[in-house]
Amino acid sequence: MSLSHTAAEYMLSDALLPDPSSSRAKGLRLELPSDRLLKFVTVGLPLFLVSLAFAREFSAGSQISCFSPTNFTGKQSAYTDTACWDSLIHHGFDAEGRAITKSLWALKAFPYSLLVVAVLMYLPYLLWRYAAAPALHCDLLFIIDELDKSYNRSVRLVQHMKKVQQASAEPEQFWEEYERARQERYFEFPLLERYLTCKQHAHGLVFIYILRNLLLLLFLAATCLYLVFLHLNIFFQDEFSCSIKTGLLEAEPHIPSLIPCKLVFFSVFQLISLSVGSVYVLLIPVVIYNALQLCQWDKGLLSVYEMLPAFDLLSRRMLTCPLNDLNVILLFLRANISELTSFSRLNAVSALREATANKEDIDTVIDFMTLLAGLETTKPKHQSCTPEAEGSTALSNGAALEPKPGVERMGKASRDSLGSA
Repeated sequence: MSLSHTAAEYMLSDALLPDPSSSRAKGLRLELPSDRLLKFVTVGLPLFLVSLAFAREFSAGSQISCFSPTNFTGKQSAYTDTACWDSLIHHGFDAEGRAITKSLWALKAFPYSLLVVAVLMYLPYLLWRYAAAPALHCDLLFIIDELDKSYNRSVRLVQHMKKVQQASAEPEQFWEEYERARQERYFEFPLLERYLTCKQHAHGLVFIYILRNLLLLLFLAATCLYLVFLHLNIFFQDEFSCSIKTGLLEAEPHIPSLIPCKLVFFSVFQLISLSVGSVYVLLIPVVIYNALQLCQWDKGLLSVYEMLPAFDLLSRRMLTCPLNDLNVILLFLRANISELTSFSRLNAVSALREATANKEDIDTVIDFMTLLAGLETTKPKHQSCTPEAEGSTALSNGAALEPKPGVERMGKASRDSLGSA
């Protein structure tokens, strides 16, 4: 075997991807980075602030301070504080002098209401985890595995072509068989392309993803409105007049009718509500952006994998309305790009193709590997590189795979047949 053949064999062997590790199934990310950030902030922020409020309450004791009369004993003053904190009713008079009451009980329930908010913010994540994540996990495993296998099949095909070309005594006969195989599409098994095409007609994942973002947007808006209501009605009143003349104390003449009280941790509640409200308002555009991601295709990822045989979703204009499961899968493929071992190889091949002078002759990774292996130098000059492809391959949904548009009719369509073997 000559040195050139040995070098080509080593180059093609190194180009093969290693077998996928068993940890791939556990390492898949079933949440987009923006969704993970939203879950961490929307759930973690109220829990963190409420924990700080509870810690300060337990360390400081009473959250109210009432100005009892000087003739009250210590126990009577403590009873006044407890009674006014339990009731949290402000007694006052309107402009006409009539007695009015206003409940401030929402202040006592405010920390617990933030716990409810945290639980509500976690519900969209639970919906996605149990309703969509299992099916998405299976789809991602299959697609990632098929993309890497398709790349390896292309390299192995070039290895086989190299061995057949070395064993062939007549180069012209080898290239005739090669062109016949391309024309007859003997090796075309576009399983992945058909699977992705079928995913364009499914809408389960996209429905759950949109529902998740709508629920999160609804809960964020409801929380902001709740905090605005508290600020307009309660959070500007840290002092109130309390009445303890009820029950047995109602007939006591030495007890004043109203006792002024002040909320000790009122400023803490204000700071917590402003922090939660401002952060949630800033997160609303992020939720809207997440939903709007589904309005366009990730053509950057698809264009790189156009270098694979039988992967012509872009060039054949097979993409329809982006609101389908395929677009959701593409978003998560982008998030799991580290698990796509073939992406870096194909991205490099695509970049080298753009830098090549006659890049129209390189449609797939097979063409590129053929050039690197030196097979093109043995091709007879009179052999045509692009014979006419006959017929079309029917898709599972009834549509037909038409040849790829370009300078020549055959182009990638014929070479795809070999690459899918």
